[in-house]
Amino acid sequence: MQDEKSLVRRAQKHNQEAFAELYERYFDKIYRYIVIRTGNTQEAEDMTQQVFLKVLRAISSFKWRGKPFSAWLFRIAHNQVVDYLRKKTKQPTVPFEQSLARSEDNPYLLAEQKLEMKQLLLAVGELTEAQREVISLRFTSELPIAEVAKVMGKSLGAVKALQHSAIVALRKKLTGAFEYEKA
Repeated sequence: MQDEKSLVRRAQKHNQEAFAELYERYFDKIYRYIVIRTGNTQEAEDMTQQVFLKVLRAISSFKWRGKPFSAWLFRIAHNQVVDYLRKKTKQPTVPFEQSLARSEDNPYLLAEQKLEMKQLLLAVGELTEAQREVISLRFTSELPIAEVAKVMGKSLGAVKALQHSAIVALRKKLTGAFEYEKA
């Protein structure tokens, strides 16, 4: 945490190297959080860039309030996702699983991977908003429960309960989907 504070302070003083290090440290986590929330890799790339542009513009106003810097970053990303979902029309987008395709992949394995990813995204889409956020922060952004609690403004117990209920719901949905597929 102290290293992070030092980095943030230097970035607040317009130190480009410090900001670049923060960017490198958090880019993948923010991107994964956004892609799982939107299901669209192209939009997630653009939105992640927008998040860091907003951070660059506003970092001088960041104040430590007992929460990690990442909580502030994820709040900006959350707001970006909310804005995107509000504006989103019913136009078709490139499905998330298409982003996984590579020409050298085995076609059978690729088809299986796409089906599993589609089922996962459909199952995640059926969770409550809070459950989706916990799953995204915990497993795609790889944040510890304590940090997820700070990002979401919830207690550790509430986050653990949300995570548990989300995993149980996903397990039921995915077990049912895979059993249906075998039939």
